[in-house]
Amino acid sequence: MVPPKISLLKLTQGETLRKLYEQHHVVQDMLVPMKCLQQALHTFQNDIHVYPIWLCPFILPSQPGLVHPKGNEAELYIDIGAYGEPRVKHFEARSCMRQLEKFVRSVHGFQMLYADCYMNREEFWEMFDGSLYHKLREKLGCQDAFPEVYDKICKAARH
Repeated sequence: MVPPKISLLKLTQGETLRKLYEQHHVVQDMLVPMKCLQQALHTFQNDIHVYPIWLCPFILPSQPGLVHPKGNEAELYIDIGAYGEPRVKHFEARSCMRQLEKFVRSVHGFQMLYADCYMNREEFWEMFDGSLYHKLREKLGCQDAFPEVYDKICKAARH
């Protein structure tokens, strides 16, 4: 027997359980420039207060696509992962995560697309560079065949 597929389990979960999980559990990975690490850790502490956290440095190459550093040079980034129950008083998932997303956009960081995303469409495309993505969708005729990435991952588009 193989382990159950998480996406299938999420499809079968009821609204009450989904809301309960959302309000009492955080699963987030934010990619921020290493030079912003101290500020990012402070923001994570204030907004969600989940420990332990995952810290994984990596080089983000300067190549076309949704995710690339600001400028023309590769840059050292760090993946900050928070998985668990928020310990901040009066945690409210939507407002706390929107605040965290706003910070990440302000430092030219990125949110991993598997995580709960509360950005509106304009904020999403402010975070991610859609120029190549939209060019290829048009060139390959994908607009009518497939939903846009925002519609697939952001809560505002799904609910």
